[in-house]
Amino acid sequence: MEATPEDQHSHHGHEGNPNEFRSMRDCMHPPRMSAPSCIVPPTEQLVIRPHIVPLLPTFHGMESENPYAHIKEFEEVCNTFREGGASIDLMRLKLFPFTLKDKAKIWLNSLRPRSIRSWTDLQTEFLKKFFPTHRTNGLKRQISNFSAKENEKFYECWERYMEAINACPHHGFDTWLLVSYFYDGMSSSMKQLLETMCGGDFMSKNPEEAVDFLSYVAEVSRGWDEPNKGEVGKMKSQPIASSAKAGMYTLNEDVDMKAKFAAMTRRLEELELKKMHEVQAVAETPVQVKPCSICQSYEHLVEECPTIPVAREMFGDQANAIGQFKPNSNAPYGNTYNSSWRNHPNFSWKPRAPEYQQPAQPSQQASNLKQAIVNLSKVVGDFVGDQKSINAKLSQRIDSVESTLNKKMDGMQNDLSQKIDNL
Repeated sequence: MEATPEDQHSHHGHEGNPNEFRSMRDCMHPPRMSAPSCIVPPTEQLVIRPHIVPLLPTFHGMESENPYAHIKEFEEVCNTFREGGASIDLMRLKLFPFTLKDKAKIWLNSLRPRSIRSWTDLQTEFLKKFFPTHRTNGLKRQISNFSAKENEKFYECWERYMEAINACPHHGFDTWLLVSYFYDGMSSSMKQLLETMCGGDFMSKNPEEAVDFLSYVAEVSRGWDEPNKGEVGKMKSQPIASSAKAGMYTLNEDVDMKAKFAAMTRRLEELELKKMHEVQAVAETPVQVKPCSICQSYEHLVEECPTIPVAREMFGDQANAIGQFKPNSNAPYGNTYNSSWRNHPNFSWKPRAPEYQQPAQPSQQASNLKQAIVNLSKVVGDFVGDQKSINAKLSQRIDSVESTLNKKMDGMQNDLSQKIDNL
């Protein structure tokens, strides 16, 4: 059946607007739209393996979630499954959207298209959204106003304080301030425990040493039955000693003895470590090796120089040869040419008088050489003697240090044994 001219005209008039052929039902259904991503697609290709996505952590954008903890856990997973030829930042940039759910996913899709170009940009926007300024200030107040809870043990208090610090890595407080905040927030019994274990010199430590010692006390006291507030009220209210701070309360006997035992054990370990370091330092003291002063060789000592006997023999032979040399006459032809002239009254000659004779220079030179060898031998002997003296003093010093440390350690062990026996 052929189309009528009216139909042909009708179709021809609506070819440029295809929506006019859609029914009312079709118009009420939303069309398929593809919103552009906020992440600029990198030029480098990355193949994401299917088994990685289920292992990624999730973040829903709730107030109770920690954005820093989420990023840290996410980066750990990425480092575990890092592809050989792919950039780690590219992998993080591609996988991070898979970790966002609910409110967090809505936030990511609301970002301006093509505004994220690197993993650093994505982290910055993520923390800006889910870690705003008011949340930072609130966590900083938790750190600065920290205080121990009722019936809280030392290690529980320290762990809770460290959690508050880790929840806000950008708190900006110096280490000494962090230690001061925790110390001020401790209960009296906790302070007494701390001072007992460090011998009352906690405030003399530097900030790093103080943090290490707090961690040590928390670890050691984890299995102790520390006194709670009710037990503290039953304790004596007077100071424990004239050197103690006013207001300090005594610990119960069991905890006090455990604290002292732990303090002495730590001191014993420190002495043992110090002993090892001192002995090692003395043993590893570099010995200045000097060359042989005669031949400049490093392979032997001065007294062992092989040139000494050779030089002594050579100089001795030369000295003997020079000492035995005697000229035949004052004239080169005194014994052969016209020997009768020796007695001629006008041409005769006689040996010079003793007062005109030159001193025996060759014999004196040989004597000087022998004296030089004697002096050299004396210098070598003195050097060897001094070196032996230095070695003896060094050995004596090592023995003295070891003996002193052993006596201290034996004394501390005896004290510990007596106190343990008295328990």
